[in-house]
Amino acid sequence: MIDAYVKDHLHGRLRRDREALLWKLDGLSEYDARRPLTATGTNLLGLVKHVATVEARYFGEVFGRPSPQPLPRWQDADGSDLWATGGETRDGVVGFYRRAWEHSDATIDALALDAPGRVPWWPEPHADTNLFAVMVHVLGETVRHTGHADILREGLDGRTGLRPEHERPIDEEARAAHRAKLERAAGAAESPLRSRS
Repeated sequence: MIDAYVKDHLHGRLRRDREALLWKLDGLSEYDARRPLTATGTNLLGLVKHVATVEARYFGEVFGRPSPQPLPRWQDADGSDLWATGGETRDGVVGFYRRAWEHSDATIDALALDAPGRVPWWPEPHADTNLFAVMVHVLGETVRHTGHADILREGLDGRTGLRPEHERPIDEEARAAHRAKLERAAGAAESPLRSRS
């Protein structure tokens, strides 16, 4: 009974965070969806592509259920899953992610939490694992990158949140006042440190 609860709970959280990640693309131009927004080139569409690849590998190859979407060999990973080329469309990347969901969901539904898997890119003795560990790992990856997307999207146009139904209109004055308050608190914390030096 507890296994079914745990599996359903983890799967539900994964589904929720998948949708949240895709929502971060909502209403953006092609340029804003893919342009580098950090010094290392992190971009919103690249995060979606990366998480799609993560799901396809972990819920595919790890359990002997290869993804129907062709993937390069994991040994040949070169970071190209972190950005979209000029020839890749947003719809194509989102479609890849949705197909990865379907395949992942089928794997999750078909296997027990203790079903064995092997992650060849993990170091020994950790390569041998099970569905529970992989679900936790992939959920962690998805949450982490959805958080990145949240910050990137806020930087682009101020939109924040987990789901569209929780989004509120942006109050620029309230945000500016809140930011100023935090800036004053940070400055006040710095002042005593300077006097101790």
